[in-house]
This record gives sequence, structure tokens and C-alpha cells, in this order.
Amino acid sequence: MTTPSSEKATFGGGCFWCTEAVFQLLDGVLKVESGYSGGSVPNPTYTAVCNGTTGHAEVTQITYDPSVVSYDELLQVFFASHDPTTLNRQGNAAGTQYRSVIFTHDKEQERIAKAYIDQLAKSKTWSDPIVTEVAPISTFYVAEDYHQDYYNQNGSQPYCSFVVRPKVEKFLKQFPEKVKPSYKQ
Repeated sequence: MTTPSSEKATFGGGCFWCTEAVFQLLDGVLKVESGYSGGSVPNPTYTAVCNGTTGHAEVTQITYDPSVVSYDELLQVFFASHDPTTLNRQGNAAGTQYRSVIFTHDKEQERIAKAYIDQLAKSKTWSDPIVTEVAPISTFYVAEDYHQDYYNQNGSQPYCSFVVRPKVEKFLKQFPEKVKPSYKQ
């Protein structure tokens, strides 16, 4: 789905179901895929990644239209949708597979991401230091089909109700001007 006017961004902010659900709402996002990156095991499975033995993080790869949404805006949403100060943990999910990470697709993304983190640190947005890793993307492995569009397919499940929905609601409240027209009420 990459077109001449689209680019990719890859973020890990804990459980990929949460990150996917938020970015699906963002105007200018063309596609969101849940998957794995940053490890050494080829073709990892969800079970292997959850065991913490692959080195991979749960991530979402976002295809976006930069004429509608900038990489800076993607970073703004990414940092607002998770806690970047907890090393290898988001809520009750613990392990390197849940680390806060930005996998960059080129030197410009790397520059922008590092500058954005510096800006957040200087503004003391969080009282604790930001531990978000910034690294070049190597290989992105798409997660199993049942992980794709998870919140929209399983919104009534307890995890979605208690963990994912609050992140979606926070995004809708915090960024109403950035919501896709098709999601606005």
C-alpha cells in the first residue's frame, strides 16, 4: 500500500493492539499493521515474542500520507499514547517485547525522533527520564492475522475494554482535530 506519496513509520509502545487502535484513527494514516521488529529470530511467532526470547518488540508499522500528517505529528501521538519512561514495561505487560521504541526508516526520521525526545526531556513532560530507544529498522515481520485490526474486531473483550479503549478515548479527547473524518461523530 506504499504509494509515491506515502511513507512508513514503525513504533513500539507496549501492546501492539493499543498502538494500532490509536493510529487507525489518525487522519493521514493509510494502513496500520501489527508486527514484530528489533530482534534476531527470523519469522517470530506471537508466542515466541511473548516469551521474551526473540529480542523483538511488538510494534505497529504505519503507512501514512505526509501531505496530511507529518512524522512529527505521528511522534506526538505515539508519545501521548504510552508511557515512554518505563523500561521494558507498559502497565502490567513487562519484558523487552513491550519496550518503548522508534524504528526509523531513514536518517531524517532518526534526526526528527531524537530531536523530539530531546524537546520532551527539556520540557519535563514526564518527571522520569524518557527511555524510548531509537534504532534503524531492520526487518519488520507482520503479526498473525488475528492480531490485525484487533480492537475493532474484539472491542468487547475485557482487555480491549479496560486497556485499549481508554487509550482510544484519550486520543479522541486530546487530538479531536486529527481524527479521520470517517471516525468523527
